[in-house]
Amino acid sequence: MLGACSTVGYYAHLAHGELSLMSARRPIDKVIADPATDPKLKSKLELAEQARAFASDRLGLPRNGSYTRYADLHRPYATWNVFAAKEFSAEAVQHCFPLIGCIDYRGYYDREHADREAAALKSQGYETYVGGSAAYSTLGWFSDPILNTMIRWGDDELIGTIFHELTHQKIYIKDDSAFNESLAMFVQQEGLRQWREIHGLPPADVTALQRENEFTTLVLQTRDRLKALYAMKLTPDEMRRRKQEEFARLRADYAALRDTKWHGDTGYDDWMNGELNNAKLLPFGIYNTWVDAFAALYKKCGGDWPAFYAEAERIGKLDADARKAALRALQSE
Repeated sequence: MLGACSTVGYYAHLAHGELSLMSARRPIDKVIADPATDPKLKSKLELAEQARAFASDRLGLPRNGSYTRYADLHRPYATWNVFAAKEFSAEAVQHCFPLIGCIDYRGYYDREHADREAAALKSQGYETYVGGSAAYSTLGWFSDPILNTMIRWGDDELIGTIFHELTHQKIYIKDDSAFNESLAMFVQQEGLRQWREIHGLPPADVTALQRENEFTTLVLQTRDRLKALYAMKLTPDEMRRRKQEEFARLRADYAALRDTKWHGDTGYDDWMNGELNNAKLLPFGIYNTWVDAFAALYKKCGGDWPAFYAEAERIGKLDADARKAALRALQSE
């Protein structure tokens, strides 16, 4: 009964949070026309309008009310996501919901609720991590707005996020976050490439993306070593000792990468200097697991977006093992 009450309370929180967000929406054209609107915000919203039209006209993404309104939430993130894992496990504690299936976290509309959930999980012996998210998709159930949390980004990030979130509305496969996020990430990257090309802009600087991929690789390598460690038959004390050795190795490998190849770029220092645990590693890899596979599929479809989406949806409807086999085959082409 306690678990049921907790679930009901969580859904009530989600309903209240979504209602508050929806009630804050204003049509973008009215915000732009308002003389009191800050010129920088006006410029960003004009760009968002152009990107929204491009998403449907050029990329074949849903044409609906999403991202045609603006909402100022007066907070730095749209949601805070709580990840949890057991002390000796690299797998996430999953949460399952109607319609969307199972995912690796629980999202909250304010930091206080997220921190309370993390504290409750810690009291049960789990390791936790709370991370903020500037945007999310309701998968077309509501008309998602442009948020103030998205406006602070650079132009490419804002445009790409619109493409990304609309892709979730186009295709979404229950219980497969890696498929969904990789598909959306490919559409984001390829859509942004086409946007820049059509608007006569030079190719985007890929330095930040390359560093993100290299950092992700370091984290995933650590997670793989931890998986192997947790499969061993060791005493808890020995397991803890070797676990901390792996986190120390991650810090050392990162420092070497930062100070040599990255020429001292400290972009990931804050993350690395905080507490390291199993839960903190969980978000990594979800967004790029199958990006190369979808890039190969797009090429195979001759760069035709409708054909690409149709084939991606066909693969998505396969059972989990067949779906992974199809994506692996695409990766190897």
